[in-house]
Amino acid sequence: MTGQKGDAGPLAGIRVVEMGQLIAGPFCGQLLGDMGAEVVKLEPPETGDPMRHWGQGDKPSWWRVIARNKYSVAVDLRSAEGQQTARDLIARADILIENFRPGTLEKWNLDPAALRAANPGLIVVRVSGYGQSGPYASRAGFGGIGEAMGGWRGIVGHPDRPPARMGVSIGDTLAATYGCMGALAALHHRERTGQGQIVDSALYEAVLQVMESTVADYSASGVKRQRTGSVLPAIAPSNVYPCRDGEYLIGANQDGVFARLAEAMGRPELARDERYATHLARGARQEELDALIGEWTRTLTVNELEAKMIAAGVPAGRIYDAEDMMADPHFAAREALVTVEDAELGQITMQGVFPKLSDTPGRVRRPAPLTVGQDSAEVLERWLGRKSA
Repeated sequence: MTGQKGDAGPLAGIRVVEMGQLIAGPFCGQLLGDMGAEVVKLEPPETGDPMRHWGQGDKPSWWRVIARNKYSVAVDLRSAEGQQTARDLIARADILIENFRPGTLEKWNLDPAALRAANPGLIVVRVSGYGQSGPYASRAGFGGIGEAMGGWRGIVGHPDRPPARMGVSIGDTLAATYGCMGALAALHHRERTGQGQIVDSALYEAVLQVMESTVADYSASGVKRQRTGSVLPAIAPSNVYPCRDGEYLIGANQDGVFARLAEAMGRPELARDERYATHLARGARQEELDALIGEWTRTLTVNELEAKMIAAGVPAGRIYDAEDMMADPHFAAREALVTVEDAELGQITMQGVFPKLSDTPGRVRRPAPLTVGQDSAEVLERWLGRKSA
């Protein structure tokens, strides 16, 4: 959190009003805030965003990540007074973020069309399960539902078990990331025209966008991608292999790389064996080849295997957890993790700001607001010239 070149960030001067809750809307706000935008989060008085209580362990800290670089203003959007305060703030904002069910803003007398009439340059990022139009638009939709509809859940896990969850809320964060990307594109358009617009980011569509050729493969040849566990079918060797004291990921499916792996194994002849010499041959004998490599890796510790892979120039790596990340010198050298001082929890280590910009890097400028509405007086006076909502 120290000063640096371009300390304010590339989005310095951009004002954002965030009205969302939980993950999809707030993660979009986090991304914009990390890059220097001033993000004012409107929270329900007293209760605040439920994310304040999410996380694991005896000191849940998810809020400290997703609400960093934000100001908290307590506003009751269900009351006429709160709606007017929201309108006043939005009239002075560049971007509005919301992730309520479609129709909610309109019900609260905050129709984006009216907001844009009052502020023609306003960019409204609307994140929802199914988008703002279509027959499913009014349905409730959380991240997992978007992952299922977009095709992600159906291909994650082992074929003999039900679909698995990735382990993080990928549907929410993807939709938020696309919402952020849309906002940046809309800012560029506004530079040329002076006009804002609506960014419609649907959870299922954000997931669909990263599904590679899943639909195209079915369209072209009738192939439906299936759950395949830890492997990518016909791409070998590329898997997690057992060691004496853990597991290690090796990706050596390209011909030249496989030759280097075979050399490291003390089995250079494998790269010349017609059963394994080509990409297609290795793919056809994927299980057989994985078993052969696994027999070798079981004789080594993770450290021993890693040393061999680095020396041979084979793409490979450890399976990290949070403890590993905090101890790793590469994470430290690139400041991939940052330490934030929190008034309640003390020092908290969390992920840094990415991607890294050479001249105007983003950073964590302020910790998450500790209490609901703690910044109400400051923001209302600075933005609106008044001392209360």
